[in-house]
Amino acid sequence: MRPKKTILCVDDNEQILSVRTFLLETRGYRVVAAHSAQEALTVLDQYLPGTLDLILCDLIMPQMDGNELVRRAKQLHPGLPAMIVSGTVNAFDRALHADVFLPKGASSPAEMIERIRVLVARKRGPKKAVPAPSQSASLGAFTHATAS
Repeated sequence: MRPKKTILCVDDNEQILSVRTFLLETRGYRVVAAHSAQEALTVLDQYLPGTLDLILCDLIMPQMDGNELVRRAKQLHPGLPAMIVSGTVNAFDRALHADVFLPKGASSPAEMIERIRVLVARKRGPKKAVPAPSQSASLGAFTHATAS
């Protein structure tokens, strides 16, 4: 069994955070929930780089917006993929540091899960290619066996 991927989920809205946590946990992810950007930074300080697989946060939050949170998170964990979600589609230009921007309401939960799957896979890196036996080698073995 593969180890669960860990997602830091940040939103100042308790209800949205609960729904998102439930959605991710039922898909096999381990979720660390934070109610503010400051709380998320505290969580990031507690994890070693490479142990978190994704940060998923709201863009509009009090004290510190999601873009600033992602910028600071990437300073602490340089390879950490980040997805920002926002209720305002025109806020896309404010999500400069995220790998993915997803407008709330304009995308389905299934689309969010798929984007998360891709980001987590990208963090892990591409699968190592298994060298295929060359056709000439297999043809040579076939020819040799029939010639005898």
